[in-house]
Amino acid sequence: QVQFVESGGALVQPGGSLTLSCAASSSIFGIGDMGWYRQAPGKQRELVATLPRIGSRYYIDSVKGRFAGSRDNAKNAVYLRMNNLKSEDTAVYYCNALGGLYSWGQGTRVTVSS
Repeated sequence: QVQFVESGGALVQPGGSLTLSCAASSSIFGIGDMGWYRQAPGKQRELVATLPRIGSRYYIDSVKGRFAGSRDNAKNAVYLRMNNLKSEDTAVYYCNALGGLYSWGQGTRVTVSS
């Protein structure tokens, strides 16, 4: 079973930046398409960005132009660079295979507040 460990979350002021990391216990090249997800307080988990093994990345409208995902197959890691953070980005962020095929990690908490 693949395991994911997310890190990099923090308390940040509006307009700030963070880079999240996610380490996988198995080859992400073998896993295939990856995704970053988030769950805000009181809301369901949502897909934020897709990181396909091949092809274009997809971002939800609310983060387009501010978030950028990347993957390093050699390190079995994916990343999410988040710029110009807004209060509505406050959530616990997770990575997983696209479709959430594997068990969820603990996530990493991002709090955007002044």
